[in-house]
Amino acid sequence: MCDLVARTGRLQQRYKDGSRLVAGCIPFRYLNSEEDGNEKVVQVLMISSSSGPGLLFPKGGWENDETVKEAAVREAVEEAGVRGILMDFLGDYEFKSKTHQDEFSPEGLCKASMYALYVNEELETWPEQNTRTRTWLTIGEAVESCRHAWMKDALVDGFCKWHKEKMSQGKEITDED
Repeated sequence: MCDLVARTGRLQQRYKDGSRLVAGCIPFRYLNSEEDGNEKVVQVLMISSSSGPGLLFPKGGWENDETVKEAAVREAVEEAGVRGILMDFLGDYEFKSKTHQDEFSPEGLCKASMYALYVNEELETWPEQNTRTRTWLTIGEAVESCRHAWMKDALVDGFCKWHKEKMSQGKEITDED
């Protein structure tokens, strides 16, 4: 049994200019390469969709009583059962939701603020564990598995560019960051 409870409903949901505001993250970790034990391989965590095939990154509504960063961290815990260090902002990504049309966003327009999340804890139980599975993938596998084009953009144009820049600056990402 999980002591954490996922937030539900739209009462606290934020909207701006006809778009539902969403917060999410790309959870990642490092593994030692099987070919070269000194080389680190980046893996990202994706979760199953509750409404169809394909994999997603944790994301959900940004609510009035929290910051966008707090919302991104909350979604990682609720949907993927992970905690970690929220790193840098990767970008805003617009998309159209087929399942979240309402009076404030009748066309289902959404704007997702995405962050990198360095994972340092995988929870044994989490709020949505009965409806979602989590899978660690290499970047290449994740690109192929993304259900939505905007998430693929967040991975390739956001996370990969951000990570490459961090590495080129000689900044190793660790638990101390």
